[in-house]
Amino acid sequence: MKLHPVRVYRSDENLARKGQLAWKIAEVAAEQLEPTPEVTDMVINRVIDNASVAAASLLREPVVAARAQAEAHRVSRNGVGSTVFSSVEPTSPEWAAWANGVAVRELDYHDTFLAAEYSHPGDNIPPILAVAQHLGRTGQELLRGIVTGYEIQIDLVKAISLHKHKIDHVAHLGPSAAAGIGTLLGLPTEVIFQSIGQALHTTTATRQSRKGEISTWKAHAPAFAGKMAVEAVDRAMRGQTSPTPIYEGEDGVIAWLLDGKDAAYRVPLPEVGEPRLAILDSYTKEHSAEYQAQAWIDLARKLKHEHPELTADTIDSAVLHTSHHTHFVIGSGANDPQKYDPTASRETLDHSIPYIFTVALQDGEWHHERSYAPERAARPDTVTLWNRVTTVEDPEWTRRYHSNDIAEKAFGGRVEIELTDGSRIVDEIAVADAHPLGARPFAREQYVAKFRMLADGVIAPSEIERFLDAAQDLPNLTDLSGLTLSGPFTAVTPKGIF
Repeated sequence: MKLHPVRVYRSDENLARKGQLAWKIAEVAAEQLEPTPEVTDMVINRVIDNASVAAASLLREPVVAARAQAEAHRVSRNGVGSTVFSSVEPTSPEWAAWANGVAVRELDYHDTFLAAEYSHPGDNIPPILAVAQHLGRTGQELLRGIVTGYEIQIDLVKAISLHKHKIDHVAHLGPSAAAGIGTLLGLPTEVIFQSIGQALHTTTATRQSRKGEISTWKAHAPAFAGKMAVEAVDRAMRGQTSPTPIYEGEDGVIAWLLDGKDAAYRVPLPEVGEPRLAILDSYTKEHSAEYQAQAWIDLARKLKHEHPELTADTIDSAVLHTSHHTHFVIGSGANDPQKYDPTASRETLDHSIPYIFTVALQDGEWHHERSYAPERAARPDTVTLWNRVTTVEDPEWTRRYHSNDIAEKAFGGRVEIELTDGSRIVDEIAVADAHPLGARPFAREQYVAKFRMLADGVIAPSEIERFLDAAQDLPNLTDLSGLTLSGPFTAVTPKGIF
């Protein structure tokens, strides 16, 4: 990997195109490399993982609404159309990217990579797959495109913080999805460069979508970025240009939305001919909740098993010592009263570590529906204990969160529980059980089991097997239309414009 210095340039410095970050990303995307066997295997895992969480969300209102919007649009004239989870008719690729992107993100239940910024790189798959289906590309071409999408988003996430300036993390997704589509289609560097600039320019938004009373837009945000990436590539292929230098310009993204005119970043990107391995640095979720909650759910389950006496009657307080992000984004440091509100939305509760730890401790499990049910959140003993759970930032856990050493990088923390009898229980966890270094790392067997669990009772057994066969044969597919889920799910919503 080569580290590329990135800073703001005055207009009179006239930064050459080949010196711009967007161009360097485009150069990576324009190179056609065969993925390694390990990377290929992981891409298949993540295609299955996306379908898992999509299956579980098909009847949820945001997913139904997005599907209805997609179904209102006919296939565009340049291809055969793209599939939408549970829809009978194909649609135009940008709308398939939109609908499938919402389905994949709705339950906050697929893969993650965390570093200077946050990300769910599986969000790259819906737009890249939609374009591949529409234009009749092969499984091997799709595979290369997805590998690029993961590579670029994860590399940007390692170097450039967006949340520090309250910019939503999908600002790294627009460029990565555009780059992945560029690889899929074998586009030249110039075209990919222009599409990256347009995709970034249209996908910078604030993090209010993840603050306070969290709305249904949380699932739509990455889908919007994927849709914008498809449209950006289409415009660039037609010769249209983008704002430049989009990152480094004196009125660009870094100067006015991020670290400002004195900013200095070092962005890692693969050298020419170097395998794209970034997907192997990412990790999926065993539980339907924000990633920083994964390890805490596993620790709470463990404590329930080892200390069944831990109840609202016996616990005086529980303090979670954790990283800066966990404390200030999903912990009590956010100062969001909604994180302690039993009437809060599901989107809010899955970003409340006090709620999540409380329910996991009481139930000894975490379920994507039962754990968020309004009657579950309102249970009196839960509300009592919930209000006794707080978080604090621990500098050591913050350091480990940001470590570049995979062996010490951590997303958990230490809990100190004070009991009403004066005794205390202290325990800690570094990574989730499903993490590559966790107690039960996810491999193909676990991805398939997750899909079967979430699709059971939603998708017909024969359809489950058909999809798994198609996904696991991804590199050999010549027809990608089978990479979807079929079922009798009519998208009925209040009438809109389309």
